[in-house]
Amino acid sequence: MKVIDNVYVVSRVTANSYILVEPDGLTIVDTGLPFSEKTTLRYIASKGWSARDIKRILITHADLDHYGCLAAVQKESGARTYASRVEAKAIAAGQSSRPLNRNGNNTLQRLLIAFFSRIMKATPFQVDEILAEGQILPVLGGLQVVETPGHSPNHISFFAPSVCILFCGDSMRSDDKGLHTSRSRNNWDQDWAKASVRKQAELGAQIVCPGHGPVVREAGSKFPI
Repeated sequence: MKVIDNVYVVSRVTANSYILVEPDGLTIVDTGLPFSEKTTLRYIASKGWSARDIKRILITHADLDHYGCLAAVQKESGARTYASRVEAKAIAAGQSSRPLNRNGNNTLQRLLIAFFSRIMKATPFQVDEILAEGQILPVLGGLQVVETPGHSPNHISFFAPSVCILFCGDSMRSDDKGLHTSRSRNNWDQDWAKASVRKQAELGAQIVCPGHGPVVREAGSKFPI
């Protein structure tokens, strides 16, 4: 689905995966669960591109549904890969960057988490470049790295001032009512999660692209602060 010119979202990969189009090729923000690479690559092919057009893969944080098929997509594309320091260390181990809080879920959710954690595992992968606050990538007129910890210890988001669009990973979620702080039962630190939302609200984003839920437009007054 088209978000704006040169930005698309790939559905059916559990966590949203975004494709950013530049003259030199494609950038992907988050890749989805293991085995989701086929969905992403089919979508790319449907737009007339190929896997080799993917030049960069950006990971917001080391949860399975955000980097599970990173190794597979990189193998097909040869793309350069990026993540923050703590999350990159977890990706290199094929793990999450913090323990998941299963006690906050109901019985069915705990059983599903236990089941999928047994059959779905990420391939450990060493990312190419460590990202930190203030770095700017040559995408969408300058894509800023914004450190947004809380959901995970070193979660990062990406903001493009030229088009006022924010890729917020799981620092926020959305539904048909708007934006919400990520669920406390899934967060590493709830106070930091709230602070990261306030920080992002000050950026001036008008379009917010979350890891879960629909893209939120006219977002300026919809931040959960």
